[in-house]
Amino acid sequence: MKILYAIQGTGNGHLSRAVDIVPCLQQHGEVDLLVSGTQGDLKLPFPVKYEVRGLSFIFGKSGGVDLWKTFAKANTRRLVKNIRKLPVQEYDLVISDFEPVSSWACYFRGKTCIALSHQAAVQAPGYPAAENVDRMGRLILSQYAPADYAYGFHFFPNDTNINTPVIRQQVRRHAITDAGHYTVYLPAYDDRKLLKRLAEFPEVVWDVFSKHNKKKMKRGNITIQPINGEAFTSSMASSTGVLCGAGFETPAEALFLGKKLLVIPMKNQYEQQLNAAALKSMGVPVVKSLKAEYAETIKAWLKNGERIPVDYPDHTQAIVDRIVKRHYVPKEELK
Repeated sequence: MKILYAIQGTGNGHLSRAVDIVPCLQQHGEVDLLVSGTQGDLKLPFPVKYEVRGLSFIFGKSGGVDLWKTFAKANTRRLVKNIRKLPVQEYDLVISDFEPVSSWACYFRGKTCIALSHQAAVQAPGYPAAENVDRMGRLILSQYAPADYAYGFHFFPNDTNINTPVIRQQVRRHAITDAGHYTVYLPAYDDRKLLKRLAEFPEVVWDVFSKHNKKKMKRGNITIQPINGEAFTSSMASSTGVLCGAGFETPAEALFLGKKLLVIPMKNQYEQQLNAAALKSMGVPVVKSLKAEYAETIKAWLKNGERIPVDYPDHTQAIVDRIVKRHYVPKEELK
């Protein structure tokens, strides 16, 4: 059995989830990986057969996606070429984690594509709606990586095809302590802005992980260091709380670890607006930005923020097994 598992490489969440999903897929056959995108910082511990540029969203430095850079760096001709060249017909199963090249290659060749992603769940009926309806964002989210069948992950499940988050084994097995610091991951803010705003809370020890910094530095009560998977996991597991964007994997891991959580959704990122609405419905505080007008909310969270209890069992292998059982048809049965 040959499986193509295609992963969105923008950000680190999809890549970190793949570390646990790939071994589960390998229980069923030979797995080839495709990674597209330019904004990831993590390197997978598996060989990647196809590395393509895909269609990446470029993080800005003031709290959101930089739409101008996103459009400027988009190479439509190369994207179409990659879609045409990808030999999806050679695989028994094609599984896409919000990855557009594989999804559209399947679409144009009449090949079944299975979505296994957070995005497959985020627009499902029954989940809280974003505060402001972003019609363009909703359109992009629905058409970016089309699929024939969808299996999703969300902060809380609501049907048989939407599951609780995949929590990495590295996180599950990590010792949980409280060293008193707060872990920060806000990739859409530059270091200068983070230093300025976080310095307004001098009584707090901030441990910041940055996309914009190549070496570790310390400024008063703030440490800023480049993104490193192991260091970030250790920092979260030993923190009092986590301040991060309204992505999916980092908030889910923070909740699993029993940490106080506050999120700031990226501007121009509709998925994060939906995530923020879901987290808010669970009792997680949400602020729109790091601007001074939200300083009192952050201060209240630091002083009185509560931990939100969750139950995220380890059922990744069972989810993969169910997908394979439902969608894999041996070649002899096709004859």
